Amino acid sequence: MAGGKRRGGGGRRGGPRQHPGTHEPAPSPAPLSPAAATAQRNTGAAPKTGRPKKPVEEPVARGPDVDSLGFQAMDRNVPGLSHVILQKLNMKSYEDYKSAMDGRKSGSDFGIRTYFDMFQKMEDTFKFCAECKKLPDALPDPKSLRRCKRCQNVYYCGVACQRANWPLHKKFCKKLKLVALDRLVEWLVFTGDIPFPTETWTKPTWDVEGWEDWFSMQEQLEEKLGAILAGRYMTLLWANAGKPRPEDGELRESVRRLVTDFHSRPLTIGLGLRLFGIDPLAKALTVHVVGASHVETLNTRLTDYDELTRMFPGHRGVEVVMIGVDVVDGAIMRPPLAAPAPRGRVYLSSYKGLYHDFWESHVETKLAARPDLVVGFHPGFHACPDLLAGWLPTLLLLRDYRLPVLFTVYSEQELKSSLQILVELETHIMGYAANPFASLRPEQVYSSPNKAPVYCSSYYIALLGPVASAVPGAEELEDGDGWQGGEPSAAGAAGGIAPGLG
Repeated sequence: MAGGKRRGGGGRRGGPRQHPGTHEPAPSPAPLSPAAATAQRNTGAAPKTGRPKKPVEEPVARGPDVDSLGFQAMDRNVPGLSHVILQKLNMKSYEDYKSAMDGRKSGSDFGIRTYFDMFQKMEDTFKFCAECKKLPDALPDPKSLRRCKRCQNVYYCGVACQRANWPLHKKFCKKLKLVALDRLVEWLVFTGDIPFPTETWTKPTWDVEGWEDWFSMQEQLEEKLGAILAGRYMTLLWANAGKPRPEDGELRESVRRLVTDFHSRPLTIGLGLRLFGIDPLAKALTVHVVGASHVETLNTRLTDYDELTRMFPGHRGVEVVMIGVDVVDGAIMRPPLAAPAPRGRVYLSSYKGLYHDFWESHVETKLAARPDLVVGFHPGFHACPDLLAGWLPTLLLLRDYRLPVLFTVYSEQELKSSLQILVELETHIMGYAANPFASLRPEQVYSSPNKAPVYCSSYYIALLGPVASAVPGAEELEDGDGWQGGEPSAAGAAGGIAPGLG
């Protein structure tokens, strides 16, 4: 569907996300993340966000469902795994899972009563033999599965399978150890411990070239990390996770990775504003996040994009509107603004539906502002013909209205596939490159872990209008803004990454 389903970005709160190049849900956090979030609320630990206004219920147009495709692909890799996941979530069907993703199930519905129960159920969804793909119930002794001692991530039904799998697994074992650790520590995003309070940027935005520069601006960084490590919820986590607590150095690095994961989206939006020469200090701005889903909106707090205010101190106001058929009811489920956003504030709002419908019902009628920038985090239109067909009305609308657009992708493979499609649609590709604010958190393929991990928003693609358009000044970009790569031909996009991805 246009502006519909997609897979994750930073600060994840949702369930399966499709892995690049497959219909496989990208992995951590496992589908138990919504359960963890609601169970967390039941213990009184979730941050208070206030009572959102109840929107008027409207029929929502549907389209191809990536999550549904993901469950099917999961079962092709590990037969019966989707049933295990649903069983652990106290669900009978995929429809129950969708209800959870739409925020229509309470914490008690998941059958999770304790912290230990929550972490154990999450771990159980990873229990299958990485070599023969058998689940515990398919083994003579369901308890015979043993976890790799090095990575604490993948399981084997016996020594023979472990030995047979080692030539492949050894290539990814170290990274999978980080994946398993981050999967647990991510719980502290739900408790509010992550991210830590941040500082107003002390460097101009163009001088902040990546995460190293960003962390260097955070005052008392080690003290902030130490407070998280010594906090109540970090202690609760390792008292209930069923694994020994790692060394503090490993935990500090995990927290740092998850902080980049959380802030990757707002900083990528800021990068888009900078690349297109859009000045938040000159006027109030509106940003549309197209294809938003539970990944962006489940348990999203009204303050989650406030890093934009630290990035652009003194800005005139920024509204970020989440638009997609799978936007979840919550604090940000409030109507978009018709007037400029409040000065100096980042205002989050959302619309549950297709982007081209939103454009007709809200933008053209001036119920919502025309966007200064449109961002799509992992839109996924490259994944299959049905998804591309669903996205086509939105892609053509963005092109024909000559809107500045920034899409992010997971990998070079996804970048090549997406570029080829955009070239065939005669979209003017302004540039594409590695994203300096990509998440540093590695992600694994859920049911096929022995593959190279990927990182959310690893690359960006910048678009503006159709190829034949001549927008004065649009082609001229400020020196040092990081635009790399030319406008590729269809053959070039198909054959390899052309210039600029070094």
